[in-house]
Amino acid sequence: MRGARRGGAMAALRALVHDFVSGLQDGPAPEVAAGLRAGSWTALDVVEALGSSLEHPEPRTRARGLQLLGQVLLRCHGALRHAEVTHLVLFFEARLKDHHLVIPAVLHGLHALSLSEALAPGLAVSVLKAIFQEVHVQSLLQLDRHTVYTIITNFMRTREEELKSLGTDFTFGFIQVMDGEKDPRNLLVAFQIVRDLVLKGYALGPFVEELFEVTSCYFPIDFTPPPNDPHGIQREDLIVSLRAVLASTPQFAEFLLPLLIEKMDSELQSAKLDAVQTLSACCAIYGPKELQEFLPSLWASLRREVFQTASEKLEAECLGTLTALAACLSHAVLHADTHDPLDTFLSGVLQDCRHHLCEPDMKLVWPSAKLLQAAASASLRAYHHIAGSVLPLLLEQYNQHPQGCNPGPVLAPVQSSQRRTILEMLLGFLELLQKWGHEEGDETVLLGVRAPLCSVVFSALTDPSVQLQIVGVRALTVLGALPGLLVASDLDLAVDHLTRLVLHEEDPQSSMAAMEAAGTLAPAHPGAFTDHMVRALAQELQTEREDEGTRHQRCLQALAAVSTHPSIVRETVPVLLQHLRHLQRGSEPGDTGKTASLCRSLHRVAVQSQHDPESCSFYHQAVVPCLLGLALQAALQEDALLAPGKALLEEEALTSMVPVISAASTHLSPELAVQSAALIVPLFLDGDVSFLPQNSFPCSFQPFQDGPCLAAQRRLVTLLMAFICSLPRNVPVPQQDRLLRELLALSCACDCPFAATAAAKCFAGLVNKHPEGPQLDEVLQLALNRLEPGLAEGPRRTQALGLLLWVTKALVLRYHPLSSRLTDKVLALLGDAELGPAAAEGLGLLLGDAPDVLHRGCHADVRLMYRQRFFTDNVPRLVQGFHAAHSDVKANYLKGLSHVLNHLPKPVLVTELPTLLPLLLEALSCLDRGVQLSTLRCLQPLLLEAPRALSPHGDTLVTKFLSLTDSPAMAVRIAALRCIHALTSLPAPGLLPYKARVIRALAKPLDDKKRLVRKEAVVARGDWFLLGSPGR
Repeated sequence: MRGARRGGAMAALRALVHDFVSGLQDGPAPEVAAGLRAGSWTALDVVEALGSSLEHPEPRTRARGLQLLGQVLLRCHGALRHAEVTHLVLFFEARLKDHHLVIPAVLHGLHALSLSEALAPGLAVSVLKAIFQEVHVQSLLQLDRHTVYTIITNFMRTREEELKSLGTDFTFGFIQVMDGEKDPRNLLVAFQIVRDLVLKGYALGPFVEELFEVTSCYFPIDFTPPPNDPHGIQREDLIVSLRAVLASTPQFAEFLLPLLIEKMDSELQSAKLDAVQTLSACCAIYGPKELQEFLPSLWASLRREVFQTASEKLEAECLGTLTALAACLSHAVLHADTHDPLDTFLSGVLQDCRHHLCEPDMKLVWPSAKLLQAAASASLRAYHHIAGSVLPLLLEQYNQHPQGCNPGPVLAPVQSSQRRTILEMLLGFLELLQKWGHEEGDETVLLGVRAPLCSVVFSALTDPSVQLQIVGVRALTVLGALPGLLVASDLDLAVDHLTRLVLHEEDPQSSMAAMEAAGTLAPAHPGAFTDHMVRALAQELQTEREDEGTRHQRCLQALAAVSTHPSIVRETVPVLLQHLRHLQRGSEPGDTGKTASLCRSLHRVAVQSQHDPESCSFYHQAVVPCLLGLALQAALQEDALLAPGKALLEEEALTSMVPVISAASTHLSPELAVQSAALIVPLFLDGDVSFLPQNSFPCSFQPFQDGPCLAAQRRLVTLLMAFICSLPRNVPVPQQDRLLRELLALSCACDCPFAATAAAKCFAGLVNKHPEGPQLDEVLQLALNRLEPGLAEGPRRTQALGLLLWVTKALVLRYHPLSSRLTDKVLALLGDAELGPAAAEGLGLLLGDAPDVLHRGCHADVRLMYRQRFFTDNVPRLVQGFHAAHSDVKANYLKGLSHVLNHLPKPVLVTELPTLLPLLLEALSCLDRGVQLSTLRCLQPLLLEAPRALSPHGDTLVTKFLSLTDSPAMAVRIAALRCIHALTSLPAPGLLPYKARVIRALAKPLDDKKRLVRKEAVVARGDWFLLGSPGR
């Protein structure tokens, strides 16, 4: 029985072999492999079945038989036994002497065996020797050459020690294999083999130069991939791979460095760039010994490119390479009887650059300064060498261009410009010193010039030139950050200068620069800024002048900017709050700008204090009760909407307080958060004002009660929202169920849209963070019970829609099951004549980032990819609704669709573009300007990111965009011009027929009455003029 089964299996095997070899069918190969894996036959049985084919006089038949064997082995190499592998290797080695038509099949068989773990020791060496001796690799086709490289790679990965036993024979053999290779697919593999030869310690022996020559002949890479290349090999891939080879060993240095110098001196920009980048890579591997002989030539080439640069990129690469050269020399090991190669090199750099710093026309000042700074940035030793020579010279040059008392209208700008240039160079050297931190001795080179350096900086701060002042402020910032360079008297003077610029400098640029510098320096010198700047700013806030508004505005900004240290925060916050109380006492109806400005300053302080627990705690306990107290005081006065302090109750003022309270609450410690919630929630629910400063009010605080006289109180619910919606999710909210019911009732029943919206937001924020369970289900059911009749009819449909949108957003963000039902209600309202436009805007609200609630910054439950999920679930229904809708409400669907698409990640949108593009084009013809604007903003990034998808619609896009440049709405005109500009990213051949038409049409926006429109028209028209030009 067993013999019969064996005979049947062999007969089946011979039939499959016959079909493959003689029938030229490829299907039997997988079947033969499957039988081998199943044990129906062995690999040697396959060879035996192929016997007549392998001995056939026709080489193509022999090749076909070997091809079958190779394919089977490739599928089954893991199932082979040691003896089988040994016999097969010897068999294939012998076949390498066969006819050249047979060789590719033999190589594929050896490739399969090179993957086998059952390969006996010594066989890898035997295979490679046979290939090196018997196969002329470069006469093979690309695929077969790639097979040889793959065999070598496999053996280098699994049989490294065996291959190393070949010594230099392996290196020489590979050089012969690679010599003359031209295909980029093979070169990528060959370059990796060479790199491994070097890095893994294979013997190169006398073949170092030959190995270098066989690879360096490709430098610099000159390869342009064919269009629609399926392999995706780019020129940059080959450049990086070859560079890794050339920079892999110092043994290549004597051959490579002359080649690099030759290419750097050529006229071809790409060759120069490649050479400079390769030299930079070599500096990380080479030592001073390898570079020594070539340093003068390398320096001359780098210097020439920077002095005569035609490319900013090449200049930057040359400067980076100079830094790498100096860094390499900095690592030299010095002996008593040897000279310092770094010292010699930097002396040459100084000799060639230093004198340019003194030239009256200052023509080569900046190139020289860049070279000197690049060399100095290599190491601390290099910095000391360069800066010790250059800084005194620059200080001397600055003082040779003094602030003349009356230099005249022509000389004054020139002298200021020269001083600014010199000070910018000084600033560059100061900034370099920060690179190495504050090790002991870092500042020694600056200590000798400390006094003249401070004098120069202070002189710049008093110069009439605004640009020189700004550079002086930057230099002072760096000086103050380096310990030990500003003594106490200098520090006081520096703070006084910054205070003067903040308060008295007319130009806002200098004033803003001084504020930012104060914020940077204050953490290092809090005492000086508290004693001088904060005190001066506080006094200025108490004075009354004709220009009080501007001066006070600057004081508020500066107090916020300088609040970057806990001790300073304790001084500035009381000053700001005191000024807020002063504003409240004197405010008049409509006077909200000052309050909003002060709240912006308070918000900045809050953000700066968030990550310091001490500052955060102090700020919250000082600011939040004060803001609540002042708002309550204004709201509880008789006839609150007309009383002094009424400005605090206006929307702008209350809205500006929201981010202050929110920022003060998001980073609280759990203990303080619980404590504050236990005070603030009862304040709104029960009118408990005991924790507020100045808590004697004329009447009780009842924001959730009915009554016309309580309208002002209801507006303060927005402050409750700011606090309660910013707490972390693990902080329990006292009386949460009661609070949710009160907020729900207020959001639906309040006549004031501002208060109703605040209540809806607060309700949504709590719902978003509410744990799953029956309580949440009950709250949501209550909301639905309120929403359905409210949306159906009545005077407060708008308030009901607002609540619907915010609750829907809260649930969409957290993937709550009810979100789809509420989204359906929003989509259904798009067909409502009254609420349709607001519902369309609401779709933008659902996917947009709200600034005050329901975002990750306030700890909301926001799931990943919720926008993509919303798009997938709802856009098909939007499209379907658009087609079925009456013409009167179609615009609502288009507006809603454009809002959804505007908030969708662009890579997702690009994949859906073919389906949605017809609707977007139709939306451009809609008369609703909101639809037009939203659609234009959606299309502009798509034109840049998916030009090929939009190019077939070029004619329609050009026509519609040009028609919208005449829109009465400035925002639409600007968006249309930006889209016209973005059209130039489409393939040029498809746009050239429209070039003249577009250029003519864009002549009209050039005369638009709005400057921003004219600006966009200039940019767009300029690129259309260049369309089709060489180099684009």
